[in-house]
Amino acid sequence: MHIPENYLSPATCAVMMTAMVPVWGHAIKKIKTELTPEKMPMLGVGAAFSFLAMMFNVPLVGGTTGHAVGGTLIAILFGPNAACIAVSIALLIQAVIFGDGGILAFGANCFNMAFVLPYVGYAVYRSLKNRFGGHLDRAGLVAAAIGSYIGMNAAAFFAAIEFGIQPLLFKDASGQALYCPYPPSVSIPAMMIPHLVVAGIVEAVFTVCVLAFVKNVAPDLIYGEATGQKEKASSHFPIFALVAVLIAATPLGLLATGTAWGEWGADEIAEIETNGEALGYTPQGLADGWELSVPMPDYSLDGMGEVVAYILSAIIGVALLIIAFKLFSLPLQAKRE
Repeated sequence: MHIPENYLSPATCAVMMTAMVPVWGHAIKKIKTELTPEKMPMLGVGAAFSFLAMMFNVPLVGGTTGHAVGGTLIAILFGPNAACIAVSIALLIQAVIFGDGGILAFGANCFNMAFVLPYVGYAVYRSLKNRFGGHLDRAGLVAAAIGSYIGMNAAAFFAAIEFGIQPLLFKDASGQALYCPYPPSVSIPAMMIPHLVVAGIVEAVFTVCVLAFVKNVAPDLIYGEATGQKEKASSHFPIFALVAVLIAATPLGLLATGTAWGEWGADEIAEIETNGEALGYTPQGLADGWELSVPMPDYSLDGMGEVVAYILSAIIGVALLIIAFKLFSLPLQAKRE
């Protein structure tokens, strides 16, 4: 679901970035009151869950690949506003360091995965949870599964629309698409069928498994479900242990072969077949577009084995997220003192 560089027009990218600015402003303002200074560093762990989930690629219908995002999971643990910021920073690190998602498309990727997904997923979760009795029991986990599934597919739908409008609005003199060449009649089913059938279920399973684990070992982390007990300094050790296990397991994401739909390189898109027919040309915007040179493209490093580089990428991403949110918590702690 990461929209690469040059698949969206500069105008589309500008509109999506502009749309996200007030969302980020609102979210930052709200989390200052919704999260305590003590809980803010743990939001880095929530962001790490999202970062790691996006490294576990799974095969999808049609021969492409996809992954979970964890947006609804973070919203349930820390609130939707915190989830928006956490996923946004995870996406920024992916784009700047690993080239996963375009810098110009950053606003669009955040709109889909850091705005639509967690807010829609959490709204569905809260509505169902209240109907089920308001507690995070078995019925609450079912609500989390449904919310995360719907949130994931809502995000995929918006990504499909963003892809699909490009050839309708931006063409060269010969009528060929300048950016993404697939209209909504292609982009919507190509995105939605795999997400409805596989990726949404993967998102739901990931959300429920991690949420059930957190509920058992650190229920004080769950947004709006404080236990009232005094938190011990070592109470979050199992959460960090889970992160370590996920880091070690990330090479499983390398087993899924193929490229995610809409993430082909400019050198291969002309040969991609849709409905049995190759595109036959490379859109000019893709061929001549701008691209950032990143330190570890596609989570790899020259001279390093694929598995080792993938684990190193996971360690770097998680470390940066935890450090970032620890730094964010310092002004809040100073203000309280």
